Amino acid sequence: MQIAVLTFDGFNELDSFVAAAILNRLRPKGWQAHITCPTKQVTSMNGVTVAAQKPLEFATEADAVLIGSGIRTREIVADAEMLARIRLDSARQLIGAQCSGTLLLAKLGLIGGLPACTDLNTKPWVIEAGVDVIDAPFVAHGNVATAGGCLASQYLASWMIARGAALEDARAAIHYVAPVGEKDSHVERAMGVIAPFIQAGRVAA
Repeated sequence: MQIAVLTFDGFNELDSFVAAAILNRLRPKGWQAHITCPTKQVTSMNGVTVAAQKPLEFATEADAVLIGSGIRTREIVADAEMLARIRLDSARQLIGAQCSGTLLLAKLGLIGGLPACTDLNTKPWVIEAGVDVIDAPFVAHGNVATAGGCLASQYLASWMIARGAALEDARAAIHYVAPVGEKDSHVERAMGVIAPFIQAGRVAA
């Protein structure tokens, strides 16, 4: 499973790095999550500059795509040339978006009239884009999922692992990253959030 973690200038480190780290727990099974950017380097909202592992066009061929958030998302969705470089296929790919990434997903036409999640700051802009925003950390419809809140990245990563591999793989990945002394409760919380959408997603796909 090759995964593009879309990461733009002004990105939120928690969205891109936490999700990528959890997904890369499945490297022994051939999974790879790549920081995927429109330029050779991007700088986060807190001034952390990273080198792209893959160009933006990699998202077209990837098996799965995660779209993180950032402080420049509204600029990105207003850039027609940038949007034209992002070609996704929800019939073939697992696609997830977090916080303001949900706005980008909406502008790409991949949410439509379905309810979605986002963060509280982005919520007005996502509603303005015609999306029904719900008060929940995670929701999925078939191969498309959205999440709200920085630490909800664990839910997107867990969902993607459960859909692309198995629930037990998702449990193992979350168990590894969860705090010592709280591992079982973290695993149960994460599985409780994503489990209702796993079988339904497989049937829809």
